Amino acid sequence: MTHVRRSTLKKLRPKGAAATLAVALTTVMFAAPMAAAEPGDGAGAADTTTTSVSGAATRSAADPDVPPGEVESFRLQHLHNNPKNGTLQSTGSDIAFKGRYAFAGNYDGFTVYDLSNPAAPEQLVQVYCPGGQNDVSVHGNILVTSTDSRRTDDSCDSTSSSDPANYWEGIRVWDISDPANPVYVKSVETSCGSHTNSLAPSKDGRSVYVYVSSYFPSDTLVNCTRPHDLISIVKIPKADLAASEIVATPVLFPDGGYTHPEGPDSYYSTSGCHDITTYVKFDLAAGACMGDGILMDISDREKPRIISSARDTENFAFWHSATFSNDGTKVVFTDELGGGGLATCTDEFRPEQGANGIYDIKRGKLRFASYYKIPRINTAAENCVAHNGSLIPVKGKDLMVQSWYQGGVSAFDFTDSKNPKEIAWFDRGEGLSGGGTWSTYYYNGYVYSNDLSVGFDTFKLDPSIDRRANKHLPGLNPQTQTQF
Repeated sequence: MTHVRRSTLKKLRPKGAAATLAVALTTVMFAAPMAAAEPGDGAGAADTTTTSVSGAATRSAADPDVPPGEVESFRLQHLHNNPKNGTLQSTGSDIAFKGRYAFAGNYDGFTVYDLSNPAAPEQLVQVYCPGGQNDVSVHGNILVTSTDSRRTDDSCDSTSSSDPANYWEGIRVWDISDPANPVYVKSVETSCGSHTNSLAPSKDGRSVYVYVSSYFPSDTLVNCTRPHDLISIVKIPKADLAASEIVATPVLFPDGGYTHPEGPDSYYSTSGCHDITTYVKFDLAAGACMGDGILMDISDREKPRIISSARDTENFAFWHSATFSNDGTKVVFTDELGGGGLATCTDEFRPEQGANGIYDIKRGKLRFASYYKIPRINTAAENCVAHNGSLIPVKGKDLMVQSWYQGGVSAFDFTDSKNPKEIAWFDRGEGLSGGGTWSTYYYNGYVYSNDLSVGFDTFKLDPSIDRRANKHLPGLNPQTQTQF
């Protein structure tokens, strides 16, 4: 029986934090809203039989959508669901991992799951601390959550604010040395709030830098006016979390970045970044910045420098997120066409739309290789577009598992960057989820997914895919990549 412990943080303020701060707004899209197999491992094999929930072989991998109200899968077995419950009734968002714990974001706060039994996670504690979208990152005993919605103040009992001048948004810093009792230590107000956050540990190991992504400025908001072509960088001293502060606000797009034909105020014009993924082993970061995909040198953590950029005005609408290959020679960018609320997996949209864009990194430059989109055709009632995913850690191969909202979960092989292929999937048919899956990550032999409405799902890949995967990682931050 699942044991649930309720947090007492509803009225908590960060220790030592200043009084209410004033910041800015970012418009939140949808629900507030990327070679050959080794011998014997079977990845990419020609078998296209699909196993339904009942165990019957029914469909091929390229057949149309799963019928409404039904659930089907291909080489990806659903093991467990932790349904949404308690005080966290809003949208489920991102996930980060530390040891045997998973930290799952929700617009109302976050949930800590104990993965001691990885096939059936136990809900350990809920932390009520609203502020969309509560994007989460973990480093050691530090948890960072993002708030990209105007709040009356920085406390966990704040309420939504419509005041264009007096409100708070930014990041919250937590001490998770005891995962069952997270302690809110400090808030840091950031320009235009924090839609997402990504971590970059310092080279001396004493601090961790937080790259804060935010976008969509408005002249009606006091602290989020145009131009907003920057990111905020927060430095967190590991020995003194309460000393966390902004140390830089570098302007990444001094020329303003891409301007969509609809104008600079368009959702598709560059005005900041949606998400950044760091890979400190190579001193690199990849940024998905609305109208631009970028590659940055972060050897100086406080002075990131763009070394390459890409635009795709024909097929890409909104550069959403990025994932490096393990060897740092490729980047998978996602296009969140429609902000997550659009049904782009119907036959009305081309395979290049709402898809992943796979880029090779050659001599420090981004070079387009191909697109990848799930091959199944969804109904017009199912929002479906590329979203958050992570690598499956099999050395010598480039495998990834990924969320597609109501398109379900897809695993694909992009070892040959010009010819990516789906190798596994799971899909709930129309009517079973109010929004679908937000984030899906592979962690130590299992696949975990946070659904916007259904809750926290656990899956197991066919052993032919991940038999040689690293199943002993100490933690996982998909937006803070480490080499396996």
